[in-house]
Amino acid sequence: MNRSLVLTLAIISLVFSASTLRISVDSSNGVTHTLAFFRQGVNDFVEANEKLYSAIEGLSAEPATVARARHALVACRRSYKRISFFTAYFFHSETRFYNAAPKFEVEEPTLELVEPMGLQQIETLLFGEDLPANKSSLLVQSEAMLTSARDIRSLLYSLEIDDARILESVRLELIRIAALYISGYDAPLLKTGIAETSDATEALQTVLEVYFKANTQQSKRLDSLLITSIHYLDAHQDFDSFNRMEYLTRFALPMQQELNEFIAGLGLTTNTTQYLNYQAPHIYSRDALKSWGANGTDSMQNKALADLGRRLFFDKSLSGNNSTSCATCHQPRNYFADLQKKSASLVRDSVLKRNTPTLLYAGRQHTQFWEGRAANLGAQIHTVVFNPLEMNGSKESLRKNVLQKKEYKALFNASFPGRNVQDLGIEAVSAALGAFVNRLSPMDSPFDQYIDGLQTALTDRQINGFNLFMGKAQCGTCHFPPFFNSLLPPLFNLSEVEILGVTTTDDFINPVLDPDLGRYDLYKIPYYKGAFKTPTVRNAAKTAPYMHNGAFKSLATVVEFYNKGGGRGLALPVEEQTLSAQPLNLSEKESQDIVLFLESLTDSNPEYHSLSN
Repeated sequence: MNRSLVLTLAIISLVFSASTLRISVDSSNGVTHTLAFFRQGVNDFVEANEKLYSAIEGLSAEPATVARARHALVACRRSYKRISFFTAYFFHSETRFYNAAPKFEVEEPTLELVEPMGLQQIETLLFGEDLPANKSSLLVQSEAMLTSARDIRSLLYSLEIDDARILESVRLELIRIAALYISGYDAPLLKTGIAETSDATEALQTVLEVYFKANTQQSKRLDSLLITSIHYLDAHQDFDSFNRMEYLTRFALPMQQELNEFIAGLGLTTNTTQYLNYQAPHIYSRDALKSWGANGTDSMQNKALADLGRRLFFDKSLSGNNSTSCATCHQPRNYFADLQKKSASLVRDSVLKRNTPTLLYAGRQHTQFWEGRAANLGAQIHTVVFNPLEMNGSKESLRKNVLQKKEYKALFNASFPGRNVQDLGIEAVSAALGAFVNRLSPMDSPFDQYIDGLQTALTDRQINGFNLFMGKAQCGTCHFPPFFNSLLPPLFNLSEVEILGVTTTDDFINPVLDPDLGRYDLYKIPYYKGAFKTPTVRNAAKTAPYMHNGAFKSLATVVEFYNKGGGRGLALPVEEQTLSAQPLNLSEKESQDIVLFLESLTDSNPEYHSLSN
């Protein structure tokens, strides 16, 4: 047995057994009902794991044994999704490995490596080219799952639980359903995402039954939506052809809105999350997430700060030679990009290392720069202003050329009340610019208008493109809704990086791997070689060229690259590629429809937004 996996399992078992033998729970019917449902769900999960282990034991090169093992994995996954709302919320740290990513992950800031384990890793091994060679690893994985599944009940000892938290766990599961499950995020090879969505929804409907009795009038619409959504999911289980847009607009998003109102009506709203705004109707609402950074609220102080940032954004005196402003490269008329493969540097006849991305929705990421080396917008701005290749500013030039300007005096005073302007520096400038950039998230594209109810906003082919993006093409497994970037639902507290094996040009007949090592330059960890942050594809139709190196001239080329399986799919040596190397088998029309959908993510008049904040 793999020594590190055995150690992980041993630690988990110790955590289970170290709990005190006492259940401290609310005595309400809701809590009692939910715990009974969860216990039965755990029994079913254990039984499914036993059958999975038995099927893997009997695995051979015979196709019938492979089919049996895959079928057992499907059953195991579906039983897990019936209890995942509970485990993910109440036992996240103890059970997250059950459905972890099938790749080595780096835990930051400790930089500890977490090896692939759980249901997704079993899926990957069951679809490997050499199944007999994978059998021993499969047995290790399955035994670990089975042993820990048998110990789940131990986690209930000393658990603090009440109705408000049960309802919040349901709320978060509805976000997972709308943003992750229907995209096949955690079962890309089995393609069981729609069936699993049905199982998860049925579990929520069962848990909520008791709460519905407390307010039958207000619960009618939500109960009806849950039941009819399950019927819809059961009747349309083919993953590739599933109409995700219809499901979202008819069921998933209305369910989120109705649940919000239902919980508020019961007086049981609690928000343990850092970024979710439960006042917003659903996850695609413009205000679904709380702002982080400088403009956390719309106070007069923060409005003044954003206005100051807007003016500074166009001010060339930020640069050492008064030649360059933020808007030089992040041009509002070009959707805050510059349409260049790589921007010119301040050093004559040289260019910057990477492509200049749009600033639209840049505030909706937790790390900045392509490799995520800046922890926030403020740190990024600080770096750019003082970088000799970009703006070549200095503390002295800021004090002399910016802080002493009469036209900024009132805004500095309003933004930093009680502070002497002359004592301010790059931190104040970064905060102001960050507050401005944070507001560049208009969400008024045709796609957003359609979500808001304007059914003429999208064409049939754009809707099909969205369904492909979130389904067969697997784009939505990295470009997460609602910003279609690396911000991971349902908590949106993490920005992921991916290894794609990007080429130096868009010549896929004679491909050459781009030498840029990305995040590996920061941390010499093999699983970061060629790793970059996933940017938003909102407004992508207006911000060519694409990728960190600006190598791809068109969206059609980008889709072609993914359709071929990235660098490894092009037979390049990308050992730790996180993108599947399997071709997507998109037809030419399907690829075109995806591009048409991406065009529907184009916001209106970015220059207006740059001047109106």
